[in-house]
Amino acid sequence: MITASLVKELREKTGAGMMDCKRALVETDGDLEKAVDYLREKGLSKAAKKADRVTAEGLVASYIHGNGRIGVLVEVNCETDFVARSEDFQQLVKDVAMQIAATNPRYLTREDVPQEAIDHEREVLRQQALNEGKPEAIVDKMTEGRLEKFYRENVLLEQEFVKDTDKSVQQMITEMIAKIGENISVRRFTRYQLGEGIEKRQDDFASEVMATMNQ
Repeated sequence: MITASLVKELREKTGAGMMDCKRALVETDGDLEKAVDYLREKGLSKAAKKADRVTAEGLVASYIHGNGRIGVLVEVNCETDFVARSEDFQQLVKDVAMQIAATNPRYLTREDVPQEAIDHEREVLRQQALNEGKPEAIVDKMTEGRLEKFYRENVLLEQEFVKDTDKSVQQMITEMIAKIGENISVRRFTRYQLGEGIEKRQDDFASEVMATMNQ
């Protein structure tokens, strides 16, 4: 039996409309977890239809972490100013900024990875597999599998979402697209880390004192 309390619980878990929640529970014989998956699948389908819609509004947000040691600027776009000012969208932008601060992605999308970087990584991974004594016949397949891991670690949209590692950052964004009914895209980001790229001076204090005494 599909009760009102069950529909309410599903709505709170997914943010989907009441009728959609009721339909999902009917389709899954009242199984709450299957109903969540059902709505997610339907949401992904709806979101895909919005992928080509222009996103000219949105927010540029900042996030500072660790007493000012890490800073992030990120631009996330949506279709209307109304959505840009919504609590859901602002929370999503904050989550993306925190993700960047925590994981230090090198690229936004897989397409942004330079071909020379891919070729270099592929060769390193291939040699690694050979050094492990793997049969030549499976080395290339292993290399491609490990290259996928490289993408998951270094490409923002393919990374595991730090607040829910069962989904990627892109899946998290896609679910929000389904929820709010507008296309959303991360356009660009910059991450700063205090002292990054500066060769820190390593003084030998004892030698410096001795040099001063000998003057």
